[in-house]
Amino acid sequence: MSDRSAAPDHGAEAFSEHGVQRHLGGWALRFVTGVALAFSAYQLVVAAFHPLSSLVTRSLHVGFLLALTFMIYPAWKSAGKLSRIAVADWLLAFGAFALGTYHWVFEAELIQRSGDPNTADLVVGSLLVVLVFEAARRILGLALPIVCGVFLAYGLFGQYLPGDLAHRGYGFDQIVNQLALGSEGIFGIPTLVSATYIFLFILFGSFLEHAGMINLFNSLALGTVGHTKGGPAKVAVVSSALMGTISGSGVANVLTTGQFTIPLMKRFGYSGVFAGAVEATSSMGGQIMPPVMGAVAFIMAENLNVPYADIATAAAIPAILYYVTAFWMVHLEAGRKGLTGLPKDQCPNPLRAIREQWYLVLPLAVLVWMLFNGFTPMYSGMVGLALTGVLILGAALAARLSSMAFRYVFWIGLALACSSVLKWGIYPVLAIVALLVAAVALVKGGRTTLHLLKMSLADGARQALPVGIACAVVGVIIGVLTLTGAASNFAGFILGVGEKSLFLSLFLTMLVCLVLGMGIPTIPNYIITSAIAAPALLKLGVPLIVSHMFVFYFGIMADLTPPVALAAFAASSIAKESGMKIGLKAVQIAIAGFVIPYMAVYDPALMLQGDPSLLAVAYIVAKAVLAIVLWGAAAIGHLRAPLNLAERAVAAVAAGLLVAALPVTDEVGFALTAVFMAWHFLRTRGR
Repeated sequence: MSDRSAAPDHGAEAFSEHGVQRHLGGWALRFVTGVALAFSAYQLVVAAFHPLSSLVTRSLHVGFLLALTFMIYPAWKSAGKLSRIAVADWLLAFGAFALGTYHWVFEAELIQRSGDPNTADLVVGSLLVVLVFEAARRILGLALPIVCGVFLAYGLFGQYLPGDLAHRGYGFDQIVNQLALGSEGIFGIPTLVSATYIFLFILFGSFLEHAGMINLFNSLALGTVGHTKGGPAKVAVVSSALMGTISGSGVANVLTTGQFTIPLMKRFGYSGVFAGAVEATSSMGGQIMPPVMGAVAFIMAENLNVPYADIATAAAIPAILYYVTAFWMVHLEAGRKGLTGLPKDQCPNPLRAIREQWYLVLPLAVLVWMLFNGFTPMYSGMVGLALTGVLILGAALAARLSSMAFRYVFWIGLALACSSVLKWGIYPVLAIVALLVAAVALVKGGRTTLHLLKMSLADGARQALPVGIACAVVGVIIGVLTLTGAASNFAGFILGVGEKSLFLSLFLTMLVCLVLGMGIPTIPNYIITSAIAAPALLKLGVPLIVSHMFVFYFGIMADLTPPVALAAFAASSIAKESGMKIGLKAVQIAIAGFVIPYMAVYDPALMLQGDPSLLAVAYIVAKAVLAIVLWGAAAIGHLRAPLNLAERAVAAVAAGLLVAALPVTDEVGFALTAVFMAWHFLRTRGR
């Protein structure tokens, strides 16, 4: 569910979206694990009991993030051995956590002198900003800190710039107060969302992964499409889409499902470039696939002050079209190369897989039901997480019951007890978790289950570091933009362009997203571009959610777009092919990710905005599917049979015309489609 950190043991240093991690052992590993467990415990207490004010919750969250980052990530790749923590990093870790408690210890005093910081406030605030930048450099690379540093320099020295670029000038104390002492900078809305919704969903995904959800997804994908034409590639599409429901990081998806799907595709005849591109494309789509999307969806819901369900509803049709595109592309490639699927007897039975691990699906189903029935994401995440723990512990206990009847009674009783959450809140379920932990500790094999829960909590905290640090450091940009009003200048430029051509404004916004995405992850990319460009698109008449979805989609596409395509380079290490070639092929496969946002702007019915009629939605979806079919045929060069150059050209032109929203282009597009289909079917008749 989160922007998940890539595991370091895949040898992926060159392309990983996160920095090189230390490989600790002994007491240092135990200490770091203890801090990670304390971090998860703190977040669970905050989610369940809300004991602290909002600003204190955020500051302690950042304190934990900084402490763990300095212990896990070295300052330099070559800085000493990666099996130990340098003395300087121990000092930074303890110092950063101490600074994170400043807002808690001096909460009343900070409120009383709000806007008028004293010397101690300025020192603490300055150090916090510096440490957040250093943590971001270690875990996310140089690009994002440099971008944030440019905005910080603008806040400090922007009054010396010429013309409209200049602002009125702000003192050092005003900058520090804005960035580190209030709720507008590094403790802004992104950090609030990281400290509440996102962390819970990261833990939720961590629990499911450790419990075997990846194996369940692979079994379901193999059992349903593995035996069809081009089955191995279709398995990659389906399993990556399913994996996206619990992991919002494309790179992490590639490094988990890709270890299984890419070699499988290559073994059955797909080229390494195509196999890597399919996996990269499918994995990136997890962030936009409802019902449980990536972390950006929760940030978007908070920014727009709309229910999460509205965001998921708007994303539903474009996400389905994205995966329809990927599925169609691999189907055509299989037809072009004459590739078959896996033998039926080698594919697992999907019903048997669900029967054996059915309890893993229930928390996901409950979470989805709650998100779409008025419950807040934080409460839904807490319930889903608690139920996951209950079911994992319950499965361990049920396995010790000799009688099948006793097992049914046990599960029914547990279900009835957990249903009390609807009447009495989360507390009964937490009590059930505590009782089950005590019971499992007494049964044979119980220690293994408890160890699984412990590692789920610790790994969840580690996986929260990249997204949490990203949310904190981009707060510098948000703080400077809020203080200086600089966003209005860029928005004004887009508005000026939009008066002449909305398409040019959209194209300019897309380029900004793609360029930013070359160096920074999806979450900060969305936060920056939504703060700058989305308001301008709104003023140009683009609906609110559509304008934010537009920048979100192209932030995701940046991870597929060369020259810096993180997901493609992640796939290249497994496929043993050029990351650049994989990126170029991925762009071709993921064309829906580039086209659908434009279609949604010109016809918001595609995102179910503007209260469209069923007929309007059906029309735009049918047109989009037809465009996808044509584009796939033109790109792959195959439909019923290989296409000649003229047929591919006609198919591509027809697809392009259907993307446009003008009645005349639709009419010409449909006419060309009819000509192409008739031409191809007559030419290939009898084959």
